[in-house]
Amino acid sequence: MTTSLADHLRSLPDESLAALLQLRPDLVVPVPADVSALAIRAQSRVSVARALDGLDQFTLQILDAARLTRNPDDGTTATDAVLAMATSGPHPPAPTAVRAAMGRLRALFLLYGPEHALEVVPAVDEVAPYPAGLGRPAAELDPRTAVLCADPAKLRRTLLAAPPSARAILDRLAAGPPVGSVPPGALQAPPLGAEDPVLSDPTNGGAPAGSPVRWLVDNRLLVPVTTGSSTASGTVELPREVGLLLRRDSGPLGPLRTSPPPVAGAPREPKAVDSAGAGQTMEVVRNTEGLLEQLADEPAPVLRSGGIGVRDLRRLARTAGLDEPTTALLLEVAYAAGLLGELEMPGAASGRYGADQQVLPTGGYEVWRAASLAQRWEQLARAWLTMTRQVGLVGRRDDRDRPITALSSEAERASVPGTRRAVLGVLADLEPATAPTPDEVQDLLDWRAPRRSRGRDAAHREVLAEAAQLGVTGLGALTSYGRLLLGDLTSTDERGGEDPLGVHADVESGDPSSAARALDALLPAPVDHFLVQADLTVVVPGPPEPALAAELEAMTELESAGGASVHRVTTSSVRRALDSGYTADDLHDVFRRRSRTPVPQGLTYLVDDVARKHGGLRVGLAGAYLRSDDETLLSEVLADRRLESLALRRLAPTVLCTQYQVGRLLGALRDAGYAPVQEDGTGSTVLARPRIRRAPARVSVTTRTLDPLSTPKLPMPRLLGVVEHIRRGEAAARAARRAPAVVRGGAAGLGGGPVPAHTHSEALAVLQQAVRDKALVWVGYVDAHGATASRLVKPVSIGAGYLRAEDERTEMLHTFALHRITAAVLAD
Repeated sequence: MTTSLADHLRSLPDESLAALLQLRPDLVVPVPADVSALAIRAQSRVSVARALDGLDQFTLQILDAARLTRNPDDGTTATDAVLAMATSGPHPPAPTAVRAAMGRLRALFLLYGPEHALEVVPAVDEVAPYPAGLGRPAAELDPRTAVLCADPAKLRRTLLAAPPSARAILDRLAAGPPVGSVPPGALQAPPLGAEDPVLSDPTNGGAPAGSPVRWLVDNRLLVPVTTGSSTASGTVELPREVGLLLRRDSGPLGPLRTSPPPVAGAPREPKAVDSAGAGQTMEVVRNTEGLLEQLADEPAPVLRSGGIGVRDLRRLARTAGLDEPTTALLLEVAYAAGLLGELEMPGAASGRYGADQQVLPTGGYEVWRAASLAQRWEQLARAWLTMTRQVGLVGRRDDRDRPITALSSEAERASVPGTRRAVLGVLADLEPATAPTPDEVQDLLDWRAPRRSRGRDAAHREVLAEAAQLGVTGLGALTSYGRLLLGDLTSTDERGGEDPLGVHADVESGDPSSAARALDALLPAPVDHFLVQADLTVVVPGPPEPALAAELEAMTELESAGGASVHRVTTSSVRRALDSGYTADDLHDVFRRRSRTPVPQGLTYLVDDVARKHGGLRVGLAGAYLRSDDETLLSEVLADRRLESLALRRLAPTVLCTQYQVGRLLGALRDAGYAPVQEDGTGSTVLARPRIRRAPARVSVTTRTLDPLSTPKLPMPRLLGVVEHIRRGEAAARAARRAPAVVRGGAAGLGGGPVPAHTHSEALAVLQQAVRDKALVWVGYVDAHGATASRLVKPVSIGAGYLRAEDERTEMLHTFALHRITAAVLAD
């Protein structure tokens, strides 16, 4: 069979062979040495399974028809036989659809040969042993069952006599797969006079008949089969003839659907879908930034087993006002985008956390914050689409009954990017703004790639939920910018072979991508102003610009976030701004310049009052000292009972000191309502800007391919180069087979032909004669890896220990070391 496929591949033109490699890119990793190696690889189990995984349900059913209609003698089928079986059901498909499916199978070389003698690649039977969900023929299972199946009338009478529960089992197995497991003892009859251990069947309508499975086995409608070395495995199989008889109403292949199942729901308004998605993107960016700020203030320790502990996850979720699954999703996405990382903490005490690493923002977080809102969301969405993390596993238990934590290695799944692309691809192929239900999405996936979607219903629903949480979808439909983002990533993945250096990528060049531009048009424009109200609240009517956001963070307290955020100016926020280096005039200038409403007089008084008190007390080292030019103020502090724990004592009329450090003294004074500032040894004010720690920079996962399990696709020019390499290898193998036995390293003197040179001196003599006569000569030599090889060459010259000769096949000049030449024989 391999030789037949190899011969068929040899007869193809280069363009057809390149088309095969384009459809099945795994065949070129690594590049086959010749056509025979390509044929062997094309028929391997792994490669055939990859090819079958990408086929839709209808094409797989047509392949099953080709398998069921094979001639038992030579194993071939014909196009007419496949058409006859495919159109024999009550709702036959169009013959053109059947022929198109067969064309796809032949393009993949799962079927090959002329139309009257088509052959199926043998590995298909290994990958899918039950064509169309039907069992093996009765003759292969049991001779007595084969006798029953050979009599159609008797087989029908036996089926009609089956009890209702037994018939239900037959109908279930007829739908596929045709094998089933039964409880131990269900197939063994009870000893004579003993009670049957298997419960009787009360639904027969008559006397109890015992186990329905035993009834079916006794009447030859089911056949017990053995698996491995077990002789009582409790497995039964439905013979193919019985399955076909049970399918007489639906056809031998079952219901055939040439197109995907329709979506019942009507499309939504595109503008409403985009608006809902855009609103969610703002929440995603805001919540992600809030979580990262929390980790910057209080980093989370890394567990010994990796990841963030459950208590830290709950703390972050409670502070951010999110549920734990959403918090885990945003943390995983931020980590994949390179915004989070681990910082080594040398010298830390070890405990249950290990305490030698902490999770906190990286240096890339500052760059991310400075970008526009659309670009920040796009970086997160790209990381989600390409990361190999299944966030739905966080909170569950692994095989060792241990909880799977966020950012731990137990949540790694290499197939997740392909699952996300498949689910979003279903939404992208529908009409814009179409919102299918999760069940409809699963039905579409089952039709498009039934082998891949089998048993992954929960993972598909997780993808839909995460896409809604991240704003990729809105109201259940794929947004316009989400469609652009998916198309951009898919085209980049397909263009990887043409653009290995990413020259054509627009994301890394600094220019906004098409998805970011589309989202930017939907989001409210960033504002550079706010509205100050009489109650000292500051209303920002839109997303603030980065500069305005930094000023608000320093001067105000956030009260509510959203499309329009609300902040409040308080005594502590003004004091915090003064501590970070602002002066009263700076604060007045910011409020006067940014506010579109008159600045309330109360705000002016608040800033001036806090600024007047700010710095009235000076703190230094004693432990710590406290000085002030206002003796009355120092007396008030010394008499304040709230500060008794500091054990203050007066050193001079304007100086107090304490044994405690500066930080504790500052905190206690501020908690008591005072506004001290710290000074250094020269009396200069020490600005209290917060010390920012960042984890080392990490590379975002968006730099790698979209699906790590997929094989990179090569462009057609490179595929044609691969085909040329295969053709050269085939010619070399063919030429090597024509070489004399002594040159190939075998026994000499087989049959007639030229007399080989048996010694090195004789080989040199043959080569010198070939140089004089300009004759062709077979040269056997040992290459640099110690392997023997042979070439048909025309010697040009011999000298300095080397032979220079022209390859007859490639017309290239080669140089051979004379000490590596093992034999030389003149060609006929």
